[in-house]
Amino acid sequence: MAQVNQKDKQRRLQCTKDELKRRQYKLILQNQSLSPEIRAQAVVSLNKLSRQGSLVRVRNRCVLTGRSRGILRKWRLSRIQFRELAAQGRLLGVSKSSW
Repeated sequence: MAQVNQKDKQRRLQCTKDELKRRQYKLILQNQSLSPEIRAQAVVSLNKLSRQGSLVRVRNRCVLTGRSRGILRKWRLSRIQFRELAAQGRLLGVSKSSW
């Protein structure tokens, strides 16, 4: 579990580090007014960036268990952990509904 969360943390750090460069290269590629040589150089530079830094590779995981499915974005918890913590009253602003 700790290894999965560590890997996720590394990917997130790499993603934030490479975000500006990646956006710049992509904007150069989309700009039709630039010469083909400049755009080709942008493709080469984009391919040289680490694949681990791509935003697509970042996966939402539960911060407690590392579970990758059924994650509630607002709390970054899996549905199972969310339910347990809410039942214990350990999540602020969350109460069990009854009608």
